[in-house]
Amino acid sequence: MTTRGDPKIWLRFTPAERIGRSMVYIIAAIAVVWSARTIEIIPEFLYDAPQQTADLFQRMWPFDIKYWPFVWKTLVETFHIATLGTILAIMMALPLAFLAARNFTSNAMLRWTAQFIFVSSRSVNSLIWALLFVAIFGPGAVAGVLSIAVRSIGFVGKLFGEALEEAQAGPIEALTATGASKPAILIKGYWPQTEPAFWSIALLRWDINIRESAVLGLVGAGGIGVALDAALNNLYWDQVGLILATILAVVVITEIVTSSIRSRII
Repeated sequence: MTTRGDPKIWLRFTPAERIGRSMVYIIAAIAVVWSARTIEIIPEFLYDAPQQTADLFQRMWPFDIKYWPFVWKTLVETFHIATLGTILAIMMALPLAFLAARNFTSNAMLRWTAQFIFVSSRSVNSLIWALLFVAIFGPGAVAGVLSIAVRSIGFVGKLFGEALEEAQAGPIEALTATGASKPAILIKGYWPQTEPAFWSIALLRWDINIRESAVLGLVGAGGIGVALDAALNNLYWDQVGLILATILAVVVITEIVTSSIRSRII
């Protein structure tokens, strides 16, 4: 019991909050220790990791420039895979986005079906999709295009569906009141409001697909990953260095280009 003149003591957290935070810290520590024991870290491999890394980079330099023609060929194929996959994804995702938008589709079952497709698409990694399509269509760029397309449906459809839901109802109601047709409402009502979001989503997904398609060749789905896989299997580290430098340069350039275009659109 405090008297009238005693100073008040302010506590940042209540006793229950302190107990809860302590439990979180304890559980996190247990999870870290348990994970470390499960993956069986070998300390001997960690000790010489810096030396092994330095030795690996020394083997990568200088680059094998004579390997560049094949790297360029596979790089062009990578761009084709990413571009065609993005276009196919947009063509398949847009109708599903309209089905998933609550202000456009009143049928709950149709909305749930579209959302289920989005979740299914995003839940499987592009490499897994590539393995599946390689088993169906054989190795090559076709499997890469389809894996990029199917993987991108969930991303494009979900974001564009949210952009549709955020469209202002005023213009839509005005067009409906004048007796405008459904195509006219789409073109004059929804599209002007969602066009910046559409191009931003398309460019962002294309940028992501450039990166993802760069490694699809590791499982036989075409692209520059084919050159990387061949160089790794033959232990041609100077060729590996050339390919990795090329991938890094392409990723940086595409990031700059897409960011510049998005900044002008939005």
